[in-house]
Amino acid sequence: MGIDIIFRIAAVGLITAMVSTILKKSDKDEIATLVTLVGLVIVLLLVIDMLSQLFTTLQTVFGAF
Repeated sequence: MGIDIIFRIAAVGLITAMVSTILKKSDKDEIATLVTLVGLVIVLLLVIDMLSQLFTTLQTVFGAF
């Protein structure tokens, strides 16, 4: 899981940046903003999943309920 998640986040960022730039060049700023927000939400979902796994691991290690 280590380096794989970094590559996923980078790929989402690159694809989002490319699509957003193309849309801005074709005068579709509203859709470009929407694409950027969707990319941000995807990355946040990945990070939230990682945090959930971290807290589950901490509960297991320390025996908390």
